[in-house]
Amino acid sequence: MDFSYLDLLKEKLEQYRPLPNAVVDNLHEELVLRWTYHSNAIEGNTLTLKETKVALEGITVGGKTLREHFEVINHRDAILFLDTLVRKSEVLSEWQIKNIHQLILKNIDDENAGRYRTINVTIAGAQHLPPDFLHVPSQMTALMHEYQAEASKRHPVEQAARLHCDLVKIHPFTDGNGRTARLLMNLELMKSGFPAAILPVERRLAYYETLDKAHIERDYVPFFSLISEIVVRSFAPYWYALGIKP
Repeated sequence: MDFSYLDLLKEKLEQYRPLPNAVVDNLHEELVLRWTYHSNAIEGNTLTLKETKVALEGITVGGKTLREHFEVINHRDAILFLDTLVRKSEVLSEWQIKNIHQLILKNIDDENAGRYRTINVTIAGAQHLPPDFLHVPSQMTALMHEYQAEASKRHPVEQAARLHCDLVKIHPFTDGNGRTARLLMNLELMKSGFPAAILPVERRLAYYETLDKAHIERDYVPFFSLISEIVVRSFAPYWYALGIKP
């Protein structure tokens, strides 16, 4: 695929860096809210965008489960952890992946948080069947080896999207694989200078279909196209905040 347009958008944004602190703080607050809402909603969390904002402020929303509140707080904490990793420019590792997952399931499923699954699982509605749990550790090691070997050959957006797709294919955890995969994708995007890309819950069907196509037919193009589309959208808040016409 041709990712040159994304490179042009990135170069345009680079011209305005460093951004004013007020702009950075405002954009980050909005990012945490929208990213947390959409990623959780994709997985079935019923909190609305406004309710998610209230939950992030530490206020309990009536009629909603404790788990849904923890999913909001945990996701925010995972984003803050990503911010630390980006500042340190650390090379991606299984340790990082497990730590992100541990944050996602904190106070929800502490027994399995940050641990590879020890049971076989299915992905609801998908044709693809994840590997036997006995193969998960070796497949995750192979994934990391491939990721590092191809890092200099692939465009950063392709690299981030492929990591997302391949992690979901392995499905290394009993729960929280989707949220972890989307966090990892954005970690790699941000390390490469791109804004975090939010996959809207409204695109959930296309998201699942393109993932399944990549897993079953090894055709990554539709998934890459979907991710490229949301990466383009991720620049819009910056143009608005800076008063720039895209």
